[in-house]
Amino acid sequence: PLTLKEVQMLVELFYLPYHHGPLAQELLEHFRWLRANSLSVGVPATAPEGCRGTRWRGQAQSFQLLCREMCRLHSRFVSAAGRALLYDLHPYLWDIRNMLLAASAFILWLGCQSVTAPIPFGRDAEPWARRGGLFGELQALLPVGNSSDLFYHPPPLFPSSQLYLLRPLLPLDKAGLQVQLSRAPSLAARLLGPFLSLSPEYTFVLEDESGPCGYAAGALHAEGFLQQRDSSWLPAMRHKYPSDLGAGGRALGQDALEEAVLFFHAEPLAVPQPVLRRFPSLVQLGTAPRVLDVGASRSLAICLLSALRANGSRGVFCQVSDTDRQQLSFYSKLG
Repeated sequence: PLTLKEVQMLVELFYLPYHHGPLAQELLEHFRWLRANSLSVGVPATAPEGCRGTRWRGQAQSFQLLCREMCRLHSRFVSAAGRALLYDLHPYLWDIRNMLLAASAFILWLGCQSVTAPIPFGRDAEPWARRGGLFGELQALLPVGNSSDLFYHPPPLFPSSQLYLLRPLLPLDKAGLQVQLSRAPSLAARLLGPFLSLSPEYTFVLEDESGPCGYAAGALHAEGFLQQRDSSWLPAMRHKYPSDLGAGGRALGQDALEEAVLFFHAEPLAVPQPVLRRFPSLVQLGTAPRVLDVGASRSLAICLLSALRANGSRGVFCQVSDTDRQQLSFYSKLG
């Protein structure tokens, strides 16, 4: 059964409509302070204001621990609560879990990037654009908080206790994916390849208890990114995988190799200038088939879009083949 501490955490998250419990108040205070003081992250410890950067990192660590406790509470609640109570309260706890996944990863991203300008707050939204309570206040603090379509989605019919972790790409991830790309590259590795080489600072990883299970990657200035991809990354891949590489006898992984060769040697479609002017940033997202919880996928999208918006992006687009039903369905579910 749930412990007394876990029940207390649940109560403090949903204390009163216009009054938060101590735990929710602490979450909000940490998030507000970390966002407002993000410019101090890159200050060296030896500089006159270095103590502020050290304080920021300490506060970020405390915020991460609080977010993990909340995510663990969601998992425990699904496993331990009675069915009637679970179906009454799960939608609220699921919403908070998804919001904290995105907020936690966004703070982690701020801690390893040098954001060169204050993070823009959105214009005042219409009252209907945000919900009340802790969820609405956390939403308002994210750079994409006024994009209400991202935040309104029904909970799953069958609650899952799966624990997820959302975080920025680490050097170890990048090395592992590049090794995968150098062998028989999977579709995900091929799609991620140019982002890993040219825009790793806007790449996020979703993990479950079995390991990485999703990714979100973006390029802030899509026009320059696509030019670099076509002039440097693709030629390097074509040199590594010549067009006659797939010919010859059958071998283990031969089909995947032939598919990769075709992928690298196909001419990418040009993006029309009106699209690039209106939507200057490019995004690419994907999850493993085992990720059935659309909330985790939405958290991926919210985190990536928040990172792009924090550095000034005003719109994004993605490139999807009209025959790729899986990706079309995935993006449709994200709204």
